[in-house]
Parts: sequence; structure tokens; C-alpha cells
Amino acid sequence: MPDPSLAEVVTLLHRAAREEILPRFQRVRRELKADGTWVTAADTAMQARVQRELADRWPHIAFLGEEMPASEQQNLMRHTQTGLWVLDPLDGTSNFAAGLPIFGPSLALIRNARIELGVVIDVPRDETFSAALGHGAWLNNVPLSMAKSALALAKTIACVDFKRLPAPLAGRLATMPPYASQRSIGSVALDWCWVAAGRFHLYLHGSQGLWDYCAGHLILSEAGGYSTTLDGQVVFDGTLSKRSALCAGDAEHFAQWVEWLNENR
Repeated sequence: MPDPSLAEVVTLLHRAAREEILPRFQRVRRELKADGTWVTAADTAMQARVQRELADRWPHIAFLGEEMPASEQQNLMRHTQTGLWVLDPLDGTSNFAAGLPIFGPSLALIRNARIELGVVIDVPRDETFSAALGHGAWLNNVPLSMAKSALALAKTIACVDFKRLPAPLAGRLATMPPYASQRSIGSVALDWCWVAAGRFHLYLHGSQGLWDYCAGHLILSEAGGYSTTLDGQVVFDGTLSKRSALCAGDAEHFAQWVEWLNENR
């Protein structure tokens, strides 16, 4: 059976997002899950549809979705060598439920312990970020390529999620930041993509799930960006463990960002 192409995956996810997520925006009923995060009808409808359509086209590839029970997700991780789809049906659910227009699905294909394909869609803006391992990254079919920045670190814009960081580090970032300005947009998948697009120069997040970062990680990497965990490990480790992530699009910024964080943790 032929492997999925990036174009096929983009088309499938884009159509599903347009038909399952967008019509439900600002008509939201949300519920709290056991882990304290939100879920909406858009999350469940999107996951069910994408799972069904992926199985129809590529039945030999297993599927893991964020809205599955944790025990089922853990059992599925044995398929990472032979092929596993990893879906966040609606990253930025809190934004979606509050009427903030920053959200969308994230889908990745893991095989042989590598992320081979990644697609993230910013639904309200109709922006599609995508990447294929070894072949580059794109925003709406325009190649993404990180250029060396002329900015000093002190003039950069950082995307930082403070609430998941160790308190001492969060305090130092709040009172003596090495950057000029800070944002937090509420979608991990789009955080990575916006770094890849040059909208953020630096990124820091203390704890994100596989479905949150998987596609965005590939997109940033294929665009020429840099990433690591706060402990200096690779972000994608092929497990369901929550991972910290710090990123930059410029090599010099990345080195300076890592150094500052190491000195101020």
C-alpha cells in the first residue's frame, strides 16, 4: 500500500477542519476532562472524522488521538516503529471555547522513531503549516526557511508560557528578561509554527504533550530552526512523556537563549 503524501494529508486535515471545527466556533459547549483541561464537541467530532478518514486511506497505520483514554494511548506507542498517526484535533481548545481566534488541528506521522510528516492548520487565518522529513517546510505552499537575524537578543520577541515553568525561572523571566517583549498565544502547535515563520524569535514552554508538539517540531526543524529541552535533551523522544521545549530560529539566538536559561534556572 502506498505511503501517504504530504499533499494528501494536508487536503484531508484542511477539509475536516473547515467542516468540523469552523462551523462550531462561537457556538461552543465545553466540558472539563479528568485532567482539568477543556474538551468541546469540535474536539471529539474532528478526532472521529480524521481517525475514520485516515483508516479508510491508510489502514496499515495506527492512530493515536488526544481524546483517547491514556491507557489506549500508551498501548498505541508500540506502533511508532511501523507507523503511527498522532492527532491533536483542536490545539488551543481554551482559545476556541473563549472565542479567541487562535486554534487548529495538529497531525503528525511517526515511523521508525522519527517524525516523517507534520501538518498544523491555523483555522481562523486559513494558514496551513506543513513539513516532510528531509524535504522542507511550508506555509500555504510557500517554503519556510529561517534566515539569520540581525537583531540583538535584547530586541527579540519571545513566546513564553509562564505557568508551566519552575517558579524561580518564571520569576526571573518576568523581572529581568533577556528579550524585548513576550507573548503567549495558547496553542503549542502554533507556537512552534510561528517560530518557524519568524513571528517569534524565541520560545519556551515547560510541559507539552506529544500531540501538542509533534508536528510543529518537524516544521520548525525542517525550516532550519533549533530546539532542545530545558535539560539539554532532544524534545521528541518517541514517548508520551511531557516535554519542556526551548526554541529559536537563529543559531546565535539559540545559543544565547540556552545560556541565559541555564544560568537562571
